[in-house]
Amino acid sequence: MYPWCDPSGRFSVFKLTVFVLLLVPGCFILWPVIAGGGATIPVKEAILESGDWAIRMVLISLLITPLRRMTRASKLVQIRRQVGLAALGYGLTHLMLYALTQSWDVLRIANEILARIYLTIGFVALTGLVILGATSTKSAMRKLGKNWARLHKASYGIGVLAAVHFFMQSKIDVSEATLMAGFFVALMLYRVAHARDWSLRSPLVLVMVAVVSGLMTAGIEYAWYGLATGVPPSAVLAANFEVMWPLRPAWNVLLTGLFIAVVSLFGRDAIGREWVGQIASTLFVRPRRSHGG
Repeated sequence: MYPWCDPSGRFSVFKLTVFVLLLVPGCFILWPVIAGGGATIPVKEAILESGDWAIRMVLISLLITPLRRMTRASKLVQIRRQVGLAALGYGLTHLMLYALTQSWDVLRIANEILARIYLTIGFVALTGLVILGATSTKSAMRKLGKNWARLHKASYGIGVLAAVHFFMQSKIDVSEATLMAGFFVALMLYRVAHARDWSLRSPLVLVMVAVVSGLMTAGIEYAWYGLATGVPPSAVLAANFEVMWPLRPAWNVLLTGLFIAVVSLFGRDAIGREWVGQIASTLFVRPRRSHGG
């Protein structure tokens, strides 16, 4: 099936738009490498950016199911495979660009992956993405049956490994890695809430998830600086209570969670749509005039 066709095989503007948007970051990443003829600096930057986009795509793919439950937008299911394959594509690009810096020496690359723990973790995560990508077809779903859903829950573990890999290669400045970890925590909390039969259409539940995930993000940042660096973790934690720009990761996770809570109000059959309808009818529907004598 073409990526711009819906499950029935018909052309879909929605899927085509998503397909193009998924390709745009890759074009920006690879163009400097191509234009520079494989020069060292563009390749190193492209390695980092492709890795960043790989984990972003993993997180977006994990967002689709809870977002569908919040908004009842059933079309979102149609792009889950696209986004998952995009994560795989950016992950493979990340590896290929690294291989380019190693002059495509397979033995050297293998030794580096085995010798450096953060590379080992990243490679395991990428291997997981390859397995999920290879089993994302309809034929694989039919063959695996109930085991297919169990297998694809490995995406949760892949998210953890990707976040750890991100932290370890970031060294001192782990703001972006902390942000991705915080988003992952929020996505897991949405699933915990659903498993406990807490409605993801409840603004209260979504606000609770936003607050808890924001606090946990601050905790993750505190733990990392305390365990893995020489930076005083208390100073980092205190920074989360100061107003500064750019915002700390914990605040970004909190505000994103609150934004999603607001978006959920305007999903199908949600109260926000009812409010908008009532306001629109008040403003634009003229009262009928009486024709009596």
